[in-house]
Amino acid sequence: MPDYTLEFVDISGILNFWFYEDEEIYFADGRLLLRGANGAGKTVTMQSLIPLVLDGDKRPWCLDPFGSKDRKIEYYLLGEGDGAHINRTGYLYLEFYHPQHRRYVTIGIGLRARKNARPLFWGFAVTDNRRVGKDFNLFDTDYEGKRLLSERAVAGIAWVWRVGG
Repeated sequence: MPDYTLEFVDISGILNFWFYEDEEIYFADGRLLLRGANGAGKTVTMQSLIPLVLDGDKRPWCLDPFGSKDRKIEYYLLGEGDGAHINRTGYLYLEFYHPQHRRYVTIGIGLRARKNARPLFWGFAVTDNRRVGKDFNLFDTDYEGKRLLSERAVAGIAWVWRVGG
């Protein structure tokens, strides 16, 4: 049986989630320093990456740094006001690295929200040393730009499981 012991988080990725369209956040030997003014999004970013990706808890008070129940997961995908989306898919992932074995494992979640509909939520894992953005992408490109892959398309490149509705 393969050894999936991992040393540290190497990269995290956020696609179409909250204010992020396509962002990779690099860790230095598993460490990350986020700096910015109050209200810049440091806490929401970390709460989106660590608890949401690792335990899949998308309840509003787990996503909001102040424990509010006001913002559901749909808010982080669709937004609100004039810039709100009607239908949007997003991904968040963590890439782990073990330097002695030179082994990468990626875990992540996919979300799809539609206005006035229950969101879809799935997890995925890539355990064969392939890397997001290096060996495969979570999007296709067409004449309109990037189009994020569906749950079904990701299932063709990673191990995928549905996580509630």
